[in-house]
Amino acid sequence: MLENLVAWLTGNLSPSARIWTALGPAILACVYFLGGLLIFCIRVAFKGVPRDEETLKRGNAGFVGYFLRHYFFWVIQPLWAVILRSGLPANALSMLSGLLGISSGVAVAAGRFALGGWLFLAAGILDVMDGRIARTRKEANPAGAALDSVLDRYVDSAMLMGLAWYYRDTWVLLPALGALLGSSLVPYVRAKGEGLGVNVRDGAMQRLERVLFLGAGTALSPILEAVFWPEEKHPMHWMAVVGLVFVAIMSNLTAISRFRNLVKALAPKRQEARSEKAIVSLNAAAGAIATVADFAVVLALVEWMGLLPAWATVLGALLGAVVNYSINRVLTFRSTAAVGRQMMRYAVVSGTSALLNAGGVALLTLHPQLAYTLGWWLVRGVVYFAWNLPLQRDYVFNDTNSSDALMEQRPHAA
Repeated sequence: MLENLVAWLTGNLSPSARIWTALGPAILACVYFLGGLLIFCIRVAFKGVPRDEETLKRGNAGFVGYFLRHYFFWVIQPLWAVILRSGLPANALSMLSGLLGISSGVAVAAGRFALGGWLFLAAGILDVMDGRIARTRKEANPAGAALDSVLDRYVDSAMLMGLAWYYRDTWVLLPALGALLGSSLVPYVRAKGEGLGVNVRDGAMQRLERVLFLGAGTALSPILEAVFWPEEKHPMHWMAVVGLVFVAIMSNLTAISRFRNLVKALAPKRQEARSEKAIVSLNAAAGAIATVADFAVVLALVEWMGLLPAWATVLGALLGAVVNYSINRVLTFRSTAAVGRQMMRYAVVSGTSALLNAGGVALLTLHPQLAYTLGWWLVRGVVYFAWNLPLQRDYVFNDTNSSDALMEQRPHAA
C-alpha cells in the first residue's frame, strides 16, 4: 500500500495505475452527475426548469446552454450548501481555487495530466461558488470581485503555461499559446465593454466551457495513452491535445465575436442604401475572385519560374487589385464618385496591402516547417479583414467622403 502511494506521488505508475488514476475520479463524478441529470430531468418534467438568475445574467453559450447550466448549478447545490454552512469566507474559496489552479499547471508541466486535469476542474467548481457564497451572505464587495477575477486569469494562464511547457518541443505549443491568448482576450473584451457601457457576454467559449473541455480532456487523456501507447516516456496525451486545439480555436472566435459586437455597438450608425450583409457578401465574393487570380499567379511564378514567394506575392497582389477594384466599384458599392481620386485612394490601400502581404509571407517563410502556401493564405485572410475590407467600405468607395460630396456640403460663399 505504501509503495503504491509513493509510486502515485512520484508519477512512477504502471499502465493500469495510470488508467485508474484518471478513471477513478471520473467514475465517481459520472455516477453523481449522470444520476443527478436523471433526477433533474424528472424534476423538470413535473415542475419545470429551476432557473438560476445568475446563469441568465451571464448570457447564452453555444456548447453549454441554459439547460445544462441550470442543471449544473442545481446538481452542485449539496456541495454549495455544505460550504455555505461551514462559514468559510468567499475570499478563502477564491484563494483555494487559485492555489489548485496554479497547482494544475505545475502538474501538467511535469506530465501528470490526470492530477492536473482534476485539480483544474476542482478549481473551476470552487470559482463558481465563491461569488455566490459572498452574494448569499451579502458580503460581496469590489475587492472580492477583483480578487476573484485576477485569480481566474492566473488559474487559466497557469494551466495553459503548464501545457505549453510540456509540449514545448512539439507543434502543440502553438495551440497552447493560442488558447492562452484567447482565454485572456475573452474576459478582457467583456470587461472593456462593461467599462464603456456595452454588455458583451455571449459567446461559445466562456470560462465554464473552457474549464470543462480543457479540464476533462486533460484529466482523462492518460487512459488512451496507457491503452494504446503504454511504453511512451513522453506521451502526446491526444485527448488533451484535442481539447486544447478546440479551446484555442473557439476562445479566439469568441473574443473576435465579442470585439466585433463591441465595436459595432460603439461605432456611429451609417445610413446605407443597401444592407450591410449584402455589401459584405459582395465584397467577399469580389475578394475571393481576385484572390483566386492572385493565388494562380503566385503559384505560376513560384513553381514554374522559381521566383521568391515574397516577390511573387507582390505581383499577384497587383493583379488581384485590378480585379477587385473593378468588381467592387460596379457591383458591390455601385460607386459614382470621380474615378481619378477614387483610384488614387484604392492605389494607397492596394499598395499598403501588397506590402503587408509580402512582409507577412516573408516573415512566415522564416519558418521552413510551414508551407509557404499555407502562410500565404493565413496572411491574406488577416490583411483582408483587418485592412482591405474596412478601408474599401469607409475610405475608397464611400461616396459621402469623396471630395466632390464634401464640396457640395460646404456652404457657398455669398
